[in-house]
Amino acid sequence: MSAILNIGNASPSLSLSLPGQGMPEILAFGPEPVSNDIAPVAKRASRVNGMDVPVPSALLLPNGGMGFFGWPAIAGHRDGQDFVAMFQDWSAEGGVDRTLLVAADPVAQLSIRIEIEAHDTGVVSFGTTLTNQGDGDYTVDRCMAASMLVGPGPADITSFAGMWGREFHAHTEPLGSRLWLQESRRGRTSHDRFPGLFVEAGNTVLGVHLGWSGNHLVAVDTLDDGKRLVHAGELFEPGEMRLAAGESYVSPKAYLTTAASVPEAAERFRGFVSSSLLKWPGAGKPRPVMLNTWEGNYFDHRLESLRAQADAAAKLGIERFVLDDGWFGSASQGRDDDTTSLGDWAVDARKYPDGLKALVGHVRGLGMEFGIWFEPEMVNPDSELYRTHPDWVLRIKGRPLLLSRHQLVLDLTRPEVGDYLFARLDHVLRAHDIAYVKWDMNRDITHAGGRDGRAATSRQTRAFYALVDRVRAAHPNVEVESCASGGGRADYGVLERTHRLWTSDGTDALERLEIQRGASLFFPPSILGAHISGSPNHQTGRRHSLSFRAVVALAYHLGVELNPLMLDDAERAELAFWIALHKRLRPLLHGGRSFQLAPLDGRYVWGATTAARIVLFVAQAGQMLTEQPPPLVMPAMDCEPGKWRIASISPAEPAFIRMSDGQRGLLGGQTTFSLETLRRGGLPLPMLRPESGMVLELERIEGN
Repeated sequence: MSAILNIGNASPSLSLSLPGQGMPEILAFGPEPVSNDIAPVAKRASRVNGMDVPVPSALLLPNGGMGFFGWPAIAGHRDGQDFVAMFQDWSAEGGVDRTLLVAADPVAQLSIRIEIEAHDTGVVSFGTTLTNQGDGDYTVDRCMAASMLVGPGPADITSFAGMWGREFHAHTEPLGSRLWLQESRRGRTSHDRFPGLFVEAGNTVLGVHLGWSGNHLVAVDTLDDGKRLVHAGELFEPGEMRLAAGESYVSPKAYLTTAASVPEAAERFRGFVSSSLLKWPGAGKPRPVMLNTWEGNYFDHRLESLRAQADAAAKLGIERFVLDDGWFGSASQGRDDDTTSLGDWAVDARKYPDGLKALVGHVRGLGMEFGIWFEPEMVNPDSELYRTHPDWVLRIKGRPLLLSRHQLVLDLTRPEVGDYLFARLDHVLRAHDIAYVKWDMNRDITHAGGRDGRAATSRQTRAFYALVDRVRAAHPNVEVESCASGGGRADYGVLERTHRLWTSDGTDALERLEIQRGASLFFPPSILGAHISGSPNHQTGRRHSLSFRAVVALAYHLGVELNPLMLDDAERAELAFWIALHKRLRPLLHGGRSFQLAPLDGRYVWGATTAARIVLFVAQAGQMLTEQPPPLVMPAMDCEPGKWRIASISPAEPAFIRMSDGQRGLLGGQTTFSLETLRRGGLPLPMLRPESGMVLELERIEGN
């Protein structure tokens, strides 16, 4: 009988059967390991698929051929030879929480290493290394980071699509009996095809995320016995991954969890990011409320105005001032629009005749941190850098250079390019007291060819990681935001080296309801940038009340995206109120257990809980269809039993359509209720007007 291997003690545990030859078989991925006193492998009938020998189906990283007729997770060849791999002599190293599986194929002259780590948050990470042990080159067509089993029967799959300004929109569909496949070739995580999904079959949900910032694919393959395998890994262009003798391919990491529901799986993902993935410069430091200058100024940088904005920001309670695009240029031209100067990372002397130190010093003197915007990977053809080094961009020989947003992509795989970019960023960071970098990437990669003429998306992604790592090593106290026209580069790979995600360039509060709900299934609210922007909104033209814009942004990493000098006294006072409320609630919002409820009749509900307090956000998108909203039933995670009441409501007078005397007493804290009411009966809240919201603070006032 094959050896049984259990990885992780519980919640979840992965049970594998290690064969003498072939790939490990997945026995179970669930709350408990497989017991050794029960035969773990039910041998298949000898005539399945017409084979006269048993052929397992639920394989970890199955290879094509040799009786497995499903979608191969590993595929490659040696100039047309060795197109089938069959690994043998498996061994397991490490312990129950971190295991390394090792095997070799002496015929194809390959070796494989599969690293599996069970984290205490209930997430299991996988990574695959494939090594060419032969003399000639070996071309890897496909090498997934992980495969995982989903049981047979009816199943639904939730994936995430969108576009610029509308990222992370969840789409749930029945999973059919054919191959479900998602591929992304944009050279970054992408706005439209996020590398994460949930598969719900029976009473079990499998959550999958690929921590990779380049091209990716995710596949769900239905096997001949009705079982399903979910695969996640990097996507290669033809001939892109060719291993010379002794070279290895190291996959990105895939992160998987299983739970009874999507909210439970999402909580595990958020907990993993917070406790295991992020590497903070200052442990325990609150997430500073920030002002970002983009929508308030665009390219119009006037030093006296920016100083005045900083003064106004400090009075509002803002803690970090971030100078966005437009501060740089060359000796001959500056950055007055998006057609010029990318790559010329020197302070524009026209706008800042004495350099940035005057503005930085002014901001720091007000007690705020200073942050700055870069887009290191791109270059404008109208720049000194491109005129000097036109060969420094990614290109495909004989094909036109395609502009996007007036930009080309620098070839980071060339050492001289990486050295130049590091030197420019390092100089700016060393010369100024900067605590934060907004690292942007504003275009897809359309012609990812290197100097050797081969596809280079994978190498470009790894070179980007190396550049960020180099900057972080030189400036360990500087936080880095991952921005790519919003949420175009949001994944666990980039979060291993950054600290914040700009969730979307779309700052419209109505659009943000769905964007932030989807993103919160994989990322904790403390790292999702959410800004209170101006009205009318700069992307959609919609006009929203300041209270609605604030309610939608308050639970996340709060920022302000407007010119505070353009506010009147009443607006400044209201904005200061919301910022103060966020700072008061911040320990609970970023330190408690967060939750998101599924929208119901246009009503969005989210919040966070601790033992004795709950913060509840309620926002109404469109007009309700029902006469009265149903009672609000919500989880009471970590909450202690006893009598509870609504202690506070913000704004003081929400935009209710109608309210009964009983509801008035409930909102005024005169009515108490139990946890069972929250979990089962629900709170009978009044109906809100469309595009309005409120924040409720619930407190425990006595025990049972």
